[in-house]
Amino acid sequence: MNNQPLFTQDTIMFGLLMLSLGFVFYTSTSSNTLWKKFYKYIPALLMAYMVPGTLTTLGIIAPEWTVVNESGETVTHHSQIYYLASRFLLPAALVLMTLSIDLKAIFNLGPKALIMFLTGTIGVIIGGPIAILIISAISPETVGGVGPNAVWRGLATLAGSWIGGGANQAAMLEIYEYNTKNYAGMVIVDIVVANIWMAILLLGIGKSDKIDAWLKADNSAIETLKERVSSYANKISRSPTLADYMIILGIAFAVVGLSHYGANSLSVFLKSNFDAINDKSSTMSSFGSQFFWMITIATALGILLSYTKLKQYEGAGASKIGSVFIYILVASIGMKMDLTTVTENPGLIVVGLVWMSIHVSLLLLVAKIIKAPYFFLAVGSKANIGGAASAPVVASAFHPSLATVGVLLAVFGYVVGTYGAMLCAELMKIASGG
Repeated sequence: MNNQPLFTQDTIMFGLLMLSLGFVFYTSTSSNTLWKKFYKYIPALLMAYMVPGTLTTLGIIAPEWTVVNESGETVTHHSQIYYLASRFLLPAALVLMTLSIDLKAIFNLGPKALIMFLTGTIGVIIGGPIAILIISAISPETVGGVGPNAVWRGLATLAGSWIGGGANQAAMLEIYEYNTKNYAGMVIVDIVVANIWMAILLLGIGKSDKIDAWLKADNSAIETLKERVSSYANKISRSPTLADYMIILGIAFAVVGLSHYGANSLSVFLKSNFDAINDKSSTMSSFGSQFFWMITIATALGILLSYTKLKQYEGAGASKIGSVFIYILVASIGMKMDLTTVTENPGLIVVGLVWMSIHVSLLLLVAKIIKAPYFFLAVGSKANIGGAASAPVVASAFHPSLATVGVLLAVFGYVVGTYGAMLCAELMKIASGG
């Protein structure tokens, strides 16, 4: 069956994504009273995410689609927009946003960011088995199955994705040998549930002051960091020239190139010399991920450059260009959200929603106890659920200088992802009587 969108060329789809972003920024800065009221409640970042999702839902664009060729074979086509945004623009954005960072000030944020990240991890680990127990009491067949078709095995891949990322998810698929024919259903749950939570988190950013007041949170350290970065930017601010823009882009994409080179080299070296890393069923396999090393190297180089004179290019708008790249990434993530997939496997979607609710409830409970700001809750959650592609997006929505916090936590998520997911999988196995 064909599910081909109206437009299949990446050039056209990218044009529509950029038109969507242009529309969002035009309306969000408009003096029109209606738009002002609208954006008082709906953040522009959420709209930058939702408009492309609406285009996908309407069948105008799509991240992937299948067609039946003349031979009767089903062929799947993939858009490369998200790949390019995550592999080129994301590391470039991280470099430009880290250029002006004050690392000492980040450490002064204290332990609450790490506590909330670990709370999010624990929420995923215990949420899986609890969701299975709840759903099995209502609809046991939804979380049943035997052998390779056992649903808990498929949910183990979800745990890998929600604690670490794609590499951890692939490792769990290998370790627990879930039937690959059913794997697409788990991917749909991952995309739908994670995107719903992303939308809620972005909506909360517009109300972060009220949420912080409810949590009785002290966000003075965050405000101090934002003020230090902003005052530094104002001090060195100047009217940027063409030369400034070219140098900024030169810095960003030279580091992107170095990051990819280093990531490829490290990945090949580690896979060639360590069997555990080359084995997809090993808990160490995530260290063979090129994406993991690319993000790590780009962030590390950005931090190093913040100690050089290149830091002064923040005055010419380095972080603003980084923000442009982040918004393009946001649009490409939103493009992956097709609301019609919610009805494809409603039982498993419900399992995912219950699971996510437990993760969120635990985050809210701990945030209330330790009086952690909403920023730490949001970034701690996305460092687990969204990884390095989403955590800096949420963090930079509070302030571009905070993107580094999201990346550092997300990288930590890759490291603990497989181990945490294995513990979750074993608990889900027990919960399902497997």
